[in-house]
Amino acid sequence: MSRPTRRLMLQALSLAALLPRPALASRAELEQALRTFTQGQPLNAGEVQLDIAPLIENGNAVPVTLSTRQPVQVLALFNELNPQREVLQAQLQPSPAGARLSTRIRLATSQQLVAVAQTPDGRWWSHRVDVIVTLAACIEGG
Repeated sequence: MSRPTRRLMLQALSLAALLPRPALASRAELEQALRTFTQGQPLNAGEVQLDIAPLIENGNAVPVTLSTRQPVQVLALFNELNPQREVLQAQLQPSPAGARLSTRIRLATSQQLVAVAQTPDGRWWSHRVDVIVTLAACIEGG
């Protein structure tokens, strides 16, 4: 039996780096990040809308829009499996017309996203969306 050459070993390591890795995060970590962000206040479903395609071909630049129909002072977006849970946070002047924030984000893999909004009376609202990503972005070595 012959010994593997250095070149063969490097090729094998390069291929192994391309294989999908188990997620470094979990749903529990997402929930903990949300509890920390809201300082333990409950999240109510509704009042904020997260618009994102349910099937994403390329995770490198994914358009998302967070919107409300009522005044809010905070809009935020969290994800389940990217290296950092909090994708964005915006402090706003409450407007009677509500709020709308559009941007593009990177997604490492299929996961759940959570839009969060705080109304001037201190209540927290959320909207959860599961997305499927066919070509990942944000993959970091671990």
